[in-house]
Formats: sequence, C-alpha cells, structure tokens
Amino acid sequence: MKAPDFWRRNGLAAQVLAPCSWLFSAAGQIRSAIVQPYTSQLPVICVGNAVAGGAGKTPVAMQLARQLAAAGWRPALLSRGYGGSEPGPHLVNMHDDAAALVGDEALLLAGVADTWVARDRAAGARAIEAGNYNLIIMDDGLQNPQLQKTIALLVVDTDQGFGNQRVLPAGPLREPIGAALARADAVITFGADNTALAGTALATTNLPSFSASLGSLNSAQFNRRRCLAFAGIGRPEKFRQSLAAAGAEIIDFISFPDHHRFTDNDTQRLLAHAADAEAVLVTTAKDHVRCPAAFRQKVEVLQVAPVWSDPEALLSWLQSRLQKSSP
Repeated sequence: MKAPDFWRRNGLAAQVLAPCSWLFSAAGQIRSAIVQPYTSQLPVICVGNAVAGGAGKTPVAMQLARQLAAAGWRPALLSRGYGGSEPGPHLVNMHDDAAALVGDEALLLAGVADTWVARDRAAGARAIEAGNYNLIIMDDGLQNPQLQKTIALLVVDTDQGFGNQRVLPAGPLREPIGAALARADAVITFGADNTALAGTALATTNLPSFSASLGSLNSAQFNRRRCLAFAGIGRPEKFRQSLAAAGAEIIDFISFPDHHRFTDNDTQRLLAHAADAEAVLVTTAKDHVRCPAAFRQKVEVLQVAPVWSDPEALLSWLQSRLQKSSP
C-alpha cells in the first residue's frame, strides 16, 4: 500500500475522513476490551509500531533474535504472515515455502531463527511452547490483544514521523500516539532527523529510548556500479537512499506497491530495461523473496540491518527485564 499524500497534512481529505477514524479507534478499543489475552509460558517480546507501513520492525526483530541467541537465549520468531495464505500455526521452511504462502516478512525472519506464522497469535505462542525455545519475539502485533506481551517495543522512523497525527483512514496512525506509548515499555528510533516528532507525545515521553540507523552490510558490492533499483516496500525512498549512500550510480528507480507480487511481465520488463541500460538489477531482501525463483538469480540484494548507537544498551536492558519476568 502506498501512503496517500493527505496523510502528511491536515487537509480537507483528512478532515472529511475524521469520523471514520473515530470509528476505527473505537473498534480497536472494543476489541481490546473484550479479548482475553493469552499469557504464554514463555516471555514475549513484541516489536511493533504506531503507523501503517514500514518503520523498521522486521529488521529490529531479526537483529534482536541474533543478539539474544548469541547471549544464550533460544528464540522463536512469531509473525502474522501478512500477504500469505497460510493461517497457521505453521513453522516456516525458508527453502520450500513461498511468499504467497507465508508472506515475505516471515521468509526473512526464518533466515535468522525458527519462525512461526499464525493469524491467531495465541495459537502461535502455544505451538512455540511445544518446541525447544525459551523466548518468543513477535514481529508486529503491538495493537493485537490476543497475546500478552512481556516487553513491548515501539519502533519509530524519525524521518517519517507520524504524518498528520490522525488515525486511519484519515492519517497513518494505527492508534493515537499516546495509546501506543501507553502499551510500550521502550522506544526504538530510526533516523537522525527528530524534527518530525516535535510537538508529539513521543517528544516528552519518559520511556527508555534506544536509537539506531539502518546500515548496509554489503555496500562495497555496489560502489560505482550502474544499478537499476526496484522495490515494493512501505517506504521505497529509504531503500533508494541506502543504495545511493553505498556509492551506487542509480540509473533508474522503480517503485511497486508494498508487498507486490512480481509477475512474469514485471520481471521481463525489468530485465529488458537493465539490459538496455547496461545496469545490474538491485532490490531489497524483502522484495527478493517475492520474486520468481528464476528471476531471483539475476537480481542482487542490498542487505541492511540496524546499527545501534549503543550496541550493548538495548541488550542489557532486555536481559534485565527478561530476568525480572522469570518465575
């Protein structure tokens, strides 16, 4: 889904849709009030956000799984499997499962640790409890009331901010900023520009805050190379900026809708364009897993991961909270 332009400002369209936003917020509040959350036998870390679209949740969940596994934990990742047809609970096989079955994000997560998809998060947690794990890391689901969270992390893209600060569909928010902060135990910020957060509740929160930037793991691979880049993610411009920072000569950049399933027509068009421009095709890891298998071999991937401003601070804080939650 491409974010509409009116989400950035309080114009007429946002004002007309305001009553729909009130209904959306009320529906969420009613759901939270009537659903009895399941308390897992295992601690649950939820990595969520307050806006629709990309904020960096999945890269954060992947990095936390790596760091906590290195610290001795046995994490399993839990995803809704957005964009996939599998209702779950289902243990993702990154070699045999397609994005159409389990979703693109689940395939990325499965490259780091065992990953389960389940539309019913409580059912997913029960399935994980039957395995050899001692920690659940849930990618997204901050607003989902089905599963009790031990630790809730609110991921915020500071460059994007909260748009016009209105709730869907009048704005990008899944819920009011104050409500998201009330659910959260800590905030993780991406980006260097905090001006978009000025005047919001986040600017004055007392929650612990950890900052990161999105770093390229293989930037040297693209330095001074002619690249035809394409992406179908929440914020494609973010990918473009990362590729440019890697020193690539971007001869063209093609955006597709978020979670776009690439067709044969798409791939043939991209291959022909790259051949005419004498450029290499480059995309994101998330887009790469949605490409047809034969096409994937002809496309390179810019790999990214969070780079913490203080690498030990978040890990230390998480371990302290997890130890306190142990029976």
